[in-house]
Order: sequence, then structure tokens, then C-alpha cells
Amino acid sequence: MRDQETYVPSPDDELDATTGEYELSERQALRRVPGLSTELTDVTEVEYRQLRLERVVLVGVWTEGSQADAENSLAELAALAETAGSQVLEGLIQRRTRPDPATYIGRGKVEDLGAMVLSAGADTVICDGELSPSQLRNLEQRTKVKVVDRTALILDIFAQHAKSKEGRAQVELAQLEYLLPRLRGWGETLSRQTGGSGRGGGAGGGVGVRGPGETKLETDRRRIRHRIARLRREIKAMRTVRETKRARRSRNAVPAVAIAGYTNAGKSSLLNRLTGAGVLVEDALFATLDPTTRRSTTADGRVYTLSDTVGFVRHLPHQIVEAFRSTLEEVAEADLVVHVVDGTHPDPQEQVRAVREVLAEVGADRLPELVVVNKTDAADEETLLQLKRLWPEAVFVSAYSGRGIDDLREAIERRLPQPAVEVRVVLPYDRGDLVARVHRQGEVLGTAHLPEGTMLHVRVNEALAAELAPFGDTVEAVRTAW
Repeated sequence: MRDQETYVPSPDDELDATTGEYELSERQALRRVPGLSTELTDVTEVEYRQLRLERVVLVGVWTEGSQADAENSLAELAALAETAGSQVLEGLIQRRTRPDPATYIGRGKVEDLGAMVLSAGADTVICDGELSPSQLRNLEQRTKVKVVDRTALILDIFAQHAKSKEGRAQVELAQLEYLLPRLRGWGETLSRQTGGSGRGGGAGGGVGVRGPGETKLETDRRRIRHRIARLRREIKAMRTVRETKRARRSRNAVPAVAIAGYTNAGKSSLLNRLTGAGVLVEDALFATLDPTTRRSTTADGRVYTLSDTVGFVRHLPHQIVEAFRSTLEEVAEADLVVHVVDGTHPDPQEQVRAVREVLAEVGADRLPELVVVNKTDAADEETLLQLKRLWPEAVFVSAYSGRGIDDLREAIERRLPQPAVEVRVVLPYDRGDLVARVHRQGEVLGTAHLPEGTMLHVRVNEALAAELAPFGDTVEAVRTAW
């Protein structure tokens, strides 16, 4: 790929399960399945979730960065395609200063792509970028198979994995907003058919004999707009419920910790290790879409919450960020962000950059961040040493083996906000409810049992300190930064 515009794996290439590249002899043995049609069919919003991604060829345009960056991006696209249920047959990268505005790759290379699709028996081409409607239409016309871009692929994976009512609504909204401007790009039957005006010798006839394409196109657009409006209302109502729960936790002064990171970095595994949450763990991209919140307790008895969030990916579609904004705001409202990094990934710095970019979009970049390098059991020592030099404050753990989990708990506890007011009180033995609240919400510095009741030396928030005031004097007001 260094010396030529288009990269095609050589006969000496070994089978790579990550990128889906096969040896040349195996590629030549592939044949088209008899009776498998590659004709395009129009896709409405009802059918959009059922995109058939089976045997695919990947295409990327390398515009900046190193060759390794381009190959990592295509390898990630292959992982996305496999997560969606596809079999990756080929991977092509073209070096260009910018994608072709008409065909994404160079127009001459489209012929090579068409020949490869035919020889491999592929039924779909997936491009490593977001294509315009005209690029989609031109590529489909010239390759004679369906063309899907990176955004549509990610949206399809999200549709497969969303389980909750809110998650499904968010995914459907993102899909429809993506589909609306691209209705003309999903096949010829959706293109406008110009009917005549009924005046003079126009070419199309008059009212009642216009082409059916225009009617279908406008009907689908109207249905999509109505559905989008309804979904936005539903998500807004769900957002209100989420904000109410968040406000209740805030009133109770329960610190919140959000686990964020790149997709498949091991966030759900860490949540299970820390809290025993029992969240689905799967070696697949975007296995977790619906956020999970669990309670945990520090060594001194304070309660805090841990929330698992949707994974991020480079070039995350803006439709997803907008649709999942109410969910991502869980991160923005947290007191601490635990940023999980995959220690086995070939380019962890790029993963961290992509995650921080999305966090900045929802206003979570101002929060305290604890970097946690996961999967240390599978990473080599040299890589771990490099990462330790890169992030000296990071905690290195293995959610699989449990190594470093105790260090992670201690690091989280040290970074949790401290209660603001220090008090010494004697609570009567019939006020066990207050004792329990102090242990749950505050930091207990000392305790003793007196004839009058339980003596507590604690740090608590201002609201609880006011309730404790009748039972003792405030020793010191310690204003700490939240």
C-alpha cells in the first residue's frame, strides 16, 4: 500500500481474523451463490433496520495520518461489520488528498472495486466514512450492489443491541434523521419521476399519470418527519424521568461515578467486578447501549453510584450523539469519570482522543477523570510500560482476572467529593435512622457509645449537618471543592 494507490492483499498475506483478509488462493475459490440477487431494493424507514449485510467488501480513503492509522481504521470497520453479522471478504484502501465528491474513491478505482465485488461474490460494499446521497447513488449504480457507509453500519449495530424503550427510541430517531436526506440514494425506484404538467406537449402526461416515484418519495418523507416528531416527544418525556432520578440522588448527596470509554474496552466487565451488577459482557462492539447504574460503598461506609455508559468510537455519528444526549448527560452530571482504555489496542491514544472528543460535546470534559487501563492480562509488558509513561496517574487493571481492582476502588474513593461540614454529635439510641443516614451519606471519622447515646465524629453535607445541629455543635466548617 505504500507504493501504490490501492492496496490489495498479496498472495503471501496470512489469514487475519481481525481484519477479515484472506489469502489470495482462498479469495479465488469464492464463487457467487446461485440465485443470490444483488439487485437494489428501495428501503423505507420500516425496512431500514433490516439491512442485509452478509458478504461485504470494505473500502477506505486514506487522507491523513500514517499508514498504520489507515489500517487501524479499516480493521475497526471490519470489526464493526462482523458485529453487524457480516462476513468480510476484502479490504481496500486508497491514498487520496480527499475523498472524491462523486464516488468517494477515485472514479477509475470504482471499476476495480466492481470487479472485486464480482469475483468475491459480495453483496454489499461498506465505506469507511459518511457518504453523501450522490456518492451512495453513484457507487451503487456502478458496482451493482448495495453500498453502506460507516454511519449506517453503526446505526444498524445500535438497532440490534438496543433493549430498553428509551434505547430503541433513541436509535430509531438517529436512523430516521440519517435516512431522511438519503431517500434518493437507496435505489432507482425512489428517485423522482417527473410527471407532465398537463399543459401543452409536455413529456409526462397530466394529473393522474405522474410517475409513482414522486408520490412514494414524498409519502415516505412525510411519514419519517411525523415519526421523528413523535420520537422526540417520547424521548423528551423519558429525559424528564431521568432528570428526576438524578435530582433525587443529588438531594441525597450521593456521589456519582460514570464509567466511560471506547467500545469494547471492558466497561461492563469493570462494573461487574466493582459491584456484581451482572451486566451483559460480550466481546463485541456496542454490546452495551442501555446505561446501568449500581450502588457501591466505600471502605468508610459512604454510598456512591457507578454507571455504565454507551461505548464511543472514532467518527461516532453526530445523529447518535444527539439522540443519546439524554443518556450521555449521565456522564456530564457525574462527580468523576472513570475513563476505561483497552490496553491491548494498537492505538490507545487515538481511542482516548475520540472518547474525550465526545465527552466535550456533552460538557463532560470539565469533570475529574481517572484513566483506567484494562486488559493488562492480555497486553505485553513493553506496551504497559509505554502506557505508564504516557499516563503516570492511570490505574492498570484486568477485569478478567481481577488484578488491580482493589487499587481501582481505592483510587475512586480518593477522588470522590468529600462531605463539606465536620461535626461531633451525640445521637440518642432511639435515633438510629439518623445514625444510618450519617453512615450512608457522610464520612465517619470516629464513633463511641456513651450512656446518652452514640457519639459520632463525622463529615456530612450542609443539609444533614443542619439536621444534626440540635444534637451537637459544629466543630469546624470545612469547605471542600466538589
